Amino acid sequence: MSQPSPFFAMLARMRLIQRWGLMRNTRAENVQEHSLQVAMIAHALALISNRHHGGDFDADRVAVLGMFHDASEILTGDLPTPVKYGNDAIREAYKALERQAERRLLELLPADLREDYASLLDGARQRPAEQRLVKAADSLAGYLKCLEEAQAGNREFRRAEAVLLAKIESFYAELPAVRDFMRRYVPAFSLSLDDLSHTLGTDDQASSAG
Repeated sequence: MSQPSPFFAMLARMRLIQRWGLMRNTRAENVQEHSLQVAMIAHALALISNRHHGGDFDADRVAVLGMFHDASEILTGDLPTPVKYGNDAIREAYKALERQAERRLLELLPADLREDYASLLDGARQRPAEQRLVKAADSLAGYLKCLEEAQAGNREFRRAEAVLLAKIESFYAELPAVRDFMRRYVPAFSLSLDDLSHTLGTDDQASSAG
């Protein structure tokens, strides 16, 4: 029998890595749930781009890239943004660390699957357009977290919200699907469960349903 592989057991550890480490959170967010949200948003951006803006993305592949975009953090941890991007030397050192972590993860796979996962974990094997789309989805997911915290009365995320909004808007010219997502889908994240249920035509109050 072949040697057991720890690859998927390591991936499962993403749920143990907390994001926003230096911030006071009303609800903790882990890397695994963030990655799922990034995957769903990236998938939507690819479809919107293809449907309305002449894109040629493989939406399913983009979604999987979103799932794996932070996989290296299993080994590196989620370094706080002010530290990660403190200066050019730290930024480049962290990128090198990420690449090393990606290689180490690939080495955990049986040899017959490494090539399949290399294109998901190794940024050098991804199209720049795919990477940009996933980065946009990553920023959108971070922005939605900021909105969630603001709605809960937490003022800790005000600066992060402004920075992420500016970053999202910087994608508009290159990726108009990002602008479309902001206009059509993001406003609903400010609705309560009862308001969301009302848009579905539900008469009963969802929050009182128990």
